[in-house]
Amino acid sequence: MSAPAHARLQRVRMRAWRRGTREMDLILGPFADARLEGMTAAALDAFETLLSEDDHDLYAWITGRAEAPEPLRPLLADIGRHARGGLPHDA
Repeated sequence: MSAPAHARLQRVRMRAWRRGTREMDLILGPFADARLEGMTAAALDAFETLLSEDDHDLYAWITGRAEAPEPLRPLLADIGRHARGGLPHDA
C-alpha cells in the first residue's frame, strides 16, 4: 500500500474512533477496523462522506429512529449489521 493510501486509511480510522459521542465511537470505530483495508476507493469515499454527518443524525439513522438519506442507506445498513454482530454485506 502506498504511503498516501496508508495515511488516508489512518486518518479515516481516527475519524471513526474519535467522533464526539461514545456511542458513535463504538459503532463506527470497530466497523472501520474491520472493513477499511478491504474497501474500494468508492466505498472509502462514501464512508468519508458519512463521517462528515452529525453524530446524532448518524445514530438515529443506524438505529432506525429516523430515515436515512437514500445514498447512505446501504452503507448505514452494513454498519448497523456490523454493530449488531451480523453478517457482512457479502456473506
